[in-house]
Amino acid sequence: MSERFDFDRFVDRRNSGSYKWDDHSCDADDMIQLWVADMDFPTAPAVIDALRRRVEHGVFGYTYVPDEYYSALSDWFGTRHHYSIRRENVIYTSGVVPALSAIIKALAAPGDGVILNTPAYNCFFSSIRNNGCRIIESPLVRVEIEDGGFTYEFDYDSLEKLAAEPENKLFILCNPHNPTGRVWHRDELERVADICRRNGVRVISDEIHCELTMPGYEYVPYGTIDSQAVICNSPSKAFNTAGLQIANIVAPDAEIRQLIDRAININEVCDVNPFGVAGLIAAYNHGVSWLEALKVYLAGNYSLLQTFFRENLPAYPMARLEATYLAWIDITSSGKNADVIENLLCEKAHVRVNGGRMYGDNRFIRINFALPRKRLKEALERMAPMLSSL
Repeated sequence: MSERFDFDRFVDRRNSGSYKWDDHSCDADDMIQLWVADMDFPTAPAVIDALRRRVEHGVFGYTYVPDEYYSALSDWFGTRHHYSIRRENVIYTSGVVPALSAIIKALAAPGDGVILNTPAYNCFFSSIRNNGCRIIESPLVRVEIEDGGFTYEFDYDSLEKLAAEPENKLFILCNPHNPTGRVWHRDELERVADICRRNGVRVISDEIHCELTMPGYEYVPYGTIDSQAVICNSPSKAFNTAGLQIANIVAPDAEIRQLIDRAININEVCDVNPFGVAGLIAAYNHGVSWLEALKVYLAGNYSLLQTFFRENLPAYPMARLEATYLAWIDITSSGKNADVIENLLCEKAHVRVNGGRMYGDNRFIRINFALPRKRLKEALERMAPMLSSL
């Protein structure tokens, strides 16, 4: 008999030190938070049990990362994704964003260009700027689809042109992509790899959302295509453990790995906490049934979201979601930019979303639908009158 997990249970996260729920810049007693990309579900029971055992030990000194950590990581990606990760190629750190920042520091000089697809996860922009590098945008191409929604594709001509410029040293790939929700196909990734390889551009692939695919879509690890790429992964999105602060860099090239390891130490993000280590081991060794149940629940929430917008807010098309729990919605028909929409939803509907300006496009909002379905329905019913009146 399969395990049952209750994703409908409401957990009050207020006053828990949650950035998503305890930031009061947009606040009301009945506010529903659909912004920061963490979920309102407790993590897998196996992870909670492992953390409880670690707390009961009572001593929290400097952390040694054991063999079991590396075997859990390797077994998970090898079994689920046919992606072989060798222990000697792994550098652990406190998160994917610190990892990206250190990799840029290691592999690019101030003034160099770093290519990224826009719209893009907001921390990509800051990681590039903070290292004194230049943001080089290669916008994704919007493609309309039959159901009234849309999707995105790479602009290979743009990428080829930008990669050919010798001062552009790196390309940040987001696989799967946040905020558009694309799961890149193998042939798409192979074409990207060919362009970057021919032009001497090294790829950094952020694969933090890799486990959260929708039914019918399959994540392709970029490391299975480009052995010279640097891959960043973490269980934090899939298992809702961002606060445990654990991530891994996979760098098969020994010289590149040495440069990154040095940058990790320069940036002082070389130490991790014992809970992150225990959480990763438990998630990857014992969390698969919970994750599969979560994916089914998220697919149900996405279906609800699609149907609601199609029936009640047809003027606001949504990108086809292939992965993540983050819906990307075009608000152009409102005649207002996303900053205004974000503020109106907060003030009038008591629902907080992310405006698209931080991702490089102020014509969109991003909605996090990883919450109990009853709460999602309530949020949508609050949003509809305001959005339909614009």
